[in-house]
Amino acid sequence: MQPATPKGPSDFDTFIKGLWKENPVMVQLLGCCPVLAVTISMRNALAMGLATTFVLVCSNILIASIRRFVPKQVRIAVYILVIATFVTIVDYAIKAISVDVYKALGAFIALIVVNCMILGRAEAFASKNTVWKSLLDGIGMGVGFTFALVCLGSVREILGSGRLFGIDLFGPRFEPWGIFAAPSGGFLVFGGWLLFFGWLQARKQARLQGDAK
Repeated sequence: MQPATPKGPSDFDTFIKGLWKENPVMVQLLGCCPVLAVTISMRNALAMGLATTFVLVCSNILIASIRRFVPKQVRIAVYILVIATFVTIVDYAIKAISVDVYKALGAFIALIVVNCMILGRAEAFASKNTVWKSLLDGIGMGVGFTFALVCLGSVREILGSGRLFGIDLFGPRFEPWGIFAAPSGGFLVFGGWLLFFGWLQARKQARLQGDAK
């Protein structure tokens, strides 16, 4: 009898890994610049997360579709061109929907082009897998990226201004912690979330080792 061929990751695993196991921010520490810069409010965090998810999903789909026709010598240039095309679409769309959000995000919309997470998924996954799996990978990674932005944005807006989505939570007597609205507050909150996720991973690993024994 021939040995059974090992199965590759299922569609569910391809999708879920970006949310938790390989979260681009909390695990891989990718795309941290916009994460720290735009998470002063939940509105900005969601806008950047959705914009990045759109670019990631669309670029993954297109690159997976044309991967067999792109020469290896120019693949990176082609990937950047594809990503830049969708970033331009997002840039105009955000400006048309909300000028305030567009001004708040500033240059970080254009910098999605050089986000190492998006180019990394194009090179490491979309260029080697089918359109369907690339779609799932893009959605999973995009949602994981948005989740990380929301984690930071919620804490910074609540503690830094006493609001959430601009709605006052604590009344006029609340004294905002101004440090969380400053750049240094972004590092503090980010470090706190990294410690929390690291603790969860260590706890899970210890439980698995205990079960094995």
